Amino acid sequence: MLLPFMVPGIPEAGCDEAGRGCLCGPVACAAVILPEDFLCEELNDSKQLSAKSREMLRPVIEREALAWAVVMVGPEEIDRINILKASIAGMQRAIDALELRPRHIIVDGNRFTPYRDPESFMEIPHTTVVKGDGKYMSIAAASILAKTHRDELMQEYARQYPGYGWERNAGYPTKEHREAISRLGITPIHRKTFRM
Repeated sequence: MLLPFMVPGIPEAGCDEAGRGCLCGPVACAAVILPEDFLCEELNDSKQLSAKSREMLRPVIEREALAWAVVMVGPEEIDRINILKASIAGMQRAIDALELRPRHIIVDGNRFTPYRDPESFMEIPHTTVVKGDGKYMSIAAASILAKTHRDELMQEYARQYPGYGWERNAGYPTKEHREAISRLGITPIHRKTFRM
């Protein structure tokens, strides 16, 4: 059973990303603030759910959340600043885009940089949680939104650049994807600093 909050009684944003280990496309970064009475037994780390379950949960999260945002950080920026910095920058931009200001931030993983509210310039406390998408509802919700929004975009890219199997592998380094790179070369959305 996932925990609702780390710090109850205040707006708390859960953050996660999807696509960090991919060879192409953006990294999708999400931030979600859930209401205190939010209950959803099906909610879990997106990696533990089927694609069908993620697609079923996405509209529930988007409808029930007090605020949510998804931001894409493209391959050019990933190549320029590296994937870790791009993921953190994307999560901070997703927090910027929330319609409700959080007073605490919980982030999946073990790395984050201090976040300053763009309106008050106050630093908002944050906590990193290893495997947080399997521990806290808001991080799990963010992981589902990041994953489903990115998968939807990769379906579009699969139509633009056929032959790489992105409709199945979403840009991850599968055998099919690597063989397609050997055969067809890289596309404009491949991350040039990643080992192909």
